[in-house]
Amino acid sequence: MTTTGEDRIEAGTRDGPWWWERRRGAALDGALALLSMIECAVRGYPFAQDAGLPVAVGVVFGLLAGSVLLVRRTWPVAVVLVSIAITPAQMGYLMGIVGLYTLAASEAPRRIIGALSGMSFLGVFVVAYVQTAHGSVRGDAAAVWAEWFPPFVSLTMALGLTAPPVLLGLYVGARRRLMESLRERADSLERELQLLAERAEERAEWARGEERTRIAREMHDVVAHRVSLMVVHAAALQAVARKDPEKAVKNAALVGDMGRQALTELREMLGVLRSGDGLASRGEKSESVPLAAVGVAAAEAASRVSRGQDEAVDGPCLADLEELVGQSAAAGMVVDLSVEGDVQGYAPEIEQTAYRVVQEALTNVHKHAAGAKTYVRLAHRMAEIAMQVENEPPPEPGSASSARLPSGGNGLVGMKERVSALGGVFVSGPTDAGGFRVSAVIPARG
Repeated sequence: MTTTGEDRIEAGTRDGPWWWERRRGAALDGALALLSMIECAVRGYPFAQDAGLPVAVGVVFGLLAGSVLLVRRTWPVAVVLVSIAITPAQMGYLMGIVGLYTLAASEAPRRIIGALSGMSFLGVFVVAYVQTAHGSVRGDAAAVWAEWFPPFVSLTMALGLTAPPVLLGLYVGARRRLMESLRERADSLERELQLLAERAEERAEWARGEERTRIAREMHDVVAHRVSLMVVHAAALQAVARKDPEKAVKNAALVGDMGRQALTELREMLGVLRSGDGLASRGEKSESVPLAAVGVAAAEAASRVSRGQDEAVDGPCLADLEELVGQSAAAGMVVDLSVEGDVQGYAPEIEQTAYRVVQEALTNVHKHAAGAKTYVRLAHRMAEIAMQVENEPPPEPGSASSARLPSGGNGLVGMKERVSALGGVFVSGPTDAGGFRVSAVIPARG
């Protein structure tokens, strides 16, 4: 079956009978078939007389032959073949014109269109030549017998009945295919835009999740250590307030200093959060924003995550490690700090990560092994920096800090995330002696 595509319309709007997509197409084909039946029936009358057949046979034959035009949309090849077959009877000219147009506009192979067009041209030419040579056409009687007149009339008639419908059909078919390809491209582009929008939304959601995780990690690092030391000093202050007023005053001063430092770092963190309010407010109206805006929002959210690494410039560094150890020592912890190798110039995020690992490890010692001796080792190597914090068993095994510091279990997870993000290795676990060890190795160019 060969389809022309003339009535290809959107799915769900079909309203025509049988093989017609629309009623308008069925009405058009019915009208053309009726005209073809009348033409063939009229021409069938003299054909029956010349062939010595009953007139009714010629008329019925013409009616049946003309009705073939009804199936031109589904079988245009059959319509053209029938028109070629009845051409010697001087009927089916309308059928041939419409059939050639429908065939040329269809998706039939070009070789079939060319072959049937040539057969139709040859059939019309032969019939016209025979009729003209025998003087059955109107014109000057002297000119009928001229040598040039029959070929000229036959060629003109054959070209006029075959070339225009074929050329018009080829043009209409090419235009229809072009429009269909453009519609397909438009649909494909729409699907791609939808896919890009979905990916942009996923990327924005991923960026927001990464930023929330980073902020939570920073808040934990900033608050946990400072507040843990404050709680330890407050507990010591409570214990020595009456026995040693001078030491109590010193501990109170340390608590105040640490509280101010914690507030300063919290203000800096809140300032970073407030700087992203513009993106958050746009995100609340994301449903009404164009697709391109979704990609912009995703890019901005991702850039904010990447800026989290740049913000490490203002964060702590390895030069502050001695002060960090001193704070723990001031809280009553026995800490041994050792540094090996020559100090190199590391990226800010590497120094901050190394600092945070040591800081969180010391905080965990305050929480879970109060009074235990702790060893902090830092090694500068050619292509990496290694750190290790190991504590001995607490003086009273199984006892936690007298300050009763709470623990959320996120410290080790945060340290591992920080080190892994820079391509490093993080290991933690209990030692054979009953203590705990935290080790990390970070590439120098993480």
